[in-house]
Amino acid sequence: MSDNIIIQGFESAEHDHRHCVADALSEAERVCTQRGERFTPLRRTVFELLWSSHKPVKAYDLLAQLALTHDRPAPPTVYRALDFLQEAGLVHKLESLNAYIGCGEPGRRHQGQFLICERCGVVAELDDEALTSRIDANARKIGFKVSDETIEITGLCRQCQVS
Repeated sequence: MSDNIIIQGFESAEHDHRHCVADALSEAERVCTQRGERFTPLRRTVFELLWSSHKPVKAYDLLAQLALTHDRPAPPTVYRALDFLQEAGLVHKLESLNAYIGCGEPGRRHQGQFLICERCGVVAELDDEALTSRIDANARKIGFKVSDETIEITGLCRQCQVS
């Protein structure tokens, strides 16, 4: 594995998820401050709900979770929060699942490759710059300018292969 591949998502036995979430929150606050934007309580709550596991979450599931603590949250409220978080580079949208997941490299513009476990639903984020470069170079050869790249790969995580 080359040094430019960042892997985030598949939890190991030593994974401290509370520390993982705390780091993500700290980084989200830093990104928002750097952008001169507010990390409002609602945005923070949506972000925390997304980071509650390394599994993608659908907007309407977020809405249902918000309804437990907020008085009648509306779908546009959740979508506005998700749009903000996505624009800030704090979350990714997985189109094949129509769901969102926290970004392992928040605030740094990058393309993503996602490994999605078909059995347990856990997602790992890769950021392979060599792969992104190769796609961009091949696209340019045919006169195509890439504006966004998200690759979603399905299979079985290590734990699901064993069970």
